[in-house]
Amino acid sequence: MLRLPSSAIVIGNPAVKNQTGQSFVPVLNTVAGVRMEERSPGSYRLSIRGSLLRSPFGIRNIKVYLDEFPLTNGGGETYFNLLDVNCVHSLEVLKGPDGSLFGANSGGVLRINTFNSKSDTTIATIGLQGGSYGLSGDNISVRHLTTKNIFSFKQAWLHCNGYRENSAINRNYFQLANHFNYGRGSQLRFFSFYSDLNYKTPGGLTFLQYNENPGMARPATNIFPGAIDQKAGILNKTVFAGLTNDLKILDRIRNVTSVFGSGTRFENPFITNYEIRNEMNGGARTWLELKNKSEEIKLTFNIGGELQYFKSKIFNYDNNLGVKGVLRIEDYADIIQTFGFVRLITDYYNKLIFETSLSYNYNQFSFFRQYPFSSVHNNKTLQPALMPKFALSLLVSGNMALRFLISKGYSPPTVQEIRSSTNEINLSLQAEKGWNYETGLRFVISDGKLIWDVCAFHYQLSDAIVRRLNAAGQEYFMNAGNTFQEGIESQLTINVIRRRNVKFIRAFRITNAYTLSYFKFGNYQTGNNTISGNDLTGVPRNVSLTGITVSFPFNLYFFAQYNFTDRIPLTDSNSDYADSYNLVLVKAGWGFILKKLIVDFSTGVDNLLNEKYSLGNDLNAAGGRYYNAAPLRNYFFRAVINI
Repeated sequence: MLRLPSSAIVIGNPAVKNQTGQSFVPVLNTVAGVRMEERSPGSYRLSIRGSLLRSPFGIRNIKVYLDEFPLTNGGGETYFNLLDVNCVHSLEVLKGPDGSLFGANSGGVLRINTFNSKSDTTIATIGLQGGSYGLSGDNISVRHLTTKNIFSFKQAWLHCNGYRENSAINRNYFQLANHFNYGRGSQLRFFSFYSDLNYKTPGGLTFLQYNENPGMARPATNIFPGAIDQKAGILNKTVFAGLTNDLKILDRIRNVTSVFGSGTRFENPFITNYEIRNEMNGGARTWLELKNKSEEIKLTFNIGGELQYFKSKIFNYDNNLGVKGVLRIEDYADIIQTFGFVRLITDYYNKLIFETSLSYNYNQFSFFRQYPFSSVHNNKTLQPALMPKFALSLLVSGNMALRFLISKGYSPPTVQEIRSSTNEINLSLQAEKGWNYETGLRFVISDGKLIWDVCAFHYQLSDAIVRRLNAAGQEYFMNAGNTFQEGIESQLTINVIRRRNVKFIRAFRITNAYTLSYFKFGNYQTGNNTISGNDLTGVPRNVSLTGITVSFPFNLYFFAQYNFTDRIPLTDSNSDYADSYNLVLVKAGWGFILKKLIVDFSTGVDNLLNEKYSLGNDLNAAGGRYYNAAPLRNYFFRAVINI
């Protein structure tokens, strides 16, 4: 990581396990420049060095991969909330646009590693968890190892009633993987999961409602019923499968080819309608890697491509108190998304790394309305785009490296932005794009006793896709101008003590992630108003997260985390801000052996200070319904048994 020319962070398995075990939110928020939100349990939003202007819910303009398979489908949607955090081994965050291997994105890339490839044991694990607001869950993991094969099965169930009314979540998750070593350095890998997710959406509150009763769901008005009446929520059943052939052709030539497919049944009873989507997605990904023999000047060359075909049937009905009524709209969407890439990495004498890469991106959309009238196909092909990247890393000394990077971001509209909740098809939407410039420094001393990664970046995004709401509260999207996104990110780790023979404290680690975001609207239009120079909506100016991990004798451990988040602009005009907040998490645990069982028991308190705050604000919401209150002080426990 010291000489890596990009801004990247690996969240290892210990860091994942440090958190509460319920959600990805606290895990990803340990990374500077990353902000993950949860309007209610299961309703994720994620941004990397960017705003949430185009993401009322879900994940957009970020490419997400499960091992070698894109979790982001050809329609641009990422159902991240289908996954269970206890079934993930580690995560890699690539910050800033990166089309070198991953195609169209304007925010960054998230790689989720589901498999611990370094483990060499056969093991079974049972985990149980519980806590406040009816939290309960389990996870089971079985890993069987033979000479040439590794088989893995994981199951997880999660239930929580939620802090607010109409905010319960229930998820059943099953994951199956197999790695077969069929030759020296060659491997055939199979991966699949099935997830059945059902969570309620309480809706945003006005400032008055939020102060009077933050736990309430969105109430009824004279025009629209409330969230409870309409049984507002999301039901998502998805099956995903993929096969990867990792072939070592020669000592310095390798090919990785993957095929994958998924099917989704998506239901969304909402305040104004009841939507059902039947989605199919399939594709293939392949890349070739060649390396030279030289030890002085090392060359690594990659060439490859990825193709996805996405098909969706979309039905909109009346919502009669949570029951679908009369069919109003029936649409069909077909999307082809493909890209090819080349990359060359040159390492001069283990001192200087230069990376240059280029991807060519192609996107084609087709929409057809079947009901209430039959229409011709509405087709649109975006202008093919090139995404170059130039990166340089210089080892200044044995423990310090400087890096410089220039990359282009490009993110096409998603199917849910072209065909939004107004049920109108807007083919005038263009891809957002921009150039990112950054420089950084990594510093490591005493064999990892101190690790510091700091960088500064400037990103100018043009044709930004933004969300708008009509009088009925329905959303639509438009290209509305450009933004200037400048910031500083600092990631610090200090291993104060890490000697196992110390009698009292055996390990003591301090971590800190700090983000300064100076994000502004540039030439930007909203309605008849120009808001150039305003703070970018949804982005706090300062965020700091500090963690302390302490290990004691007898396998006792303690973890504490403090999160400060600055106030957040809720409207483009900066007329309203959400207050800053301070969150404290504490957790303690004990690992012990009971006969032949290895047991780990932990318990903790989240939001120790009982802070009242909104996590996942509805930006520019009609009627000022911005606020989605997060849980107050809550307790949790977890027991893990290894057999």
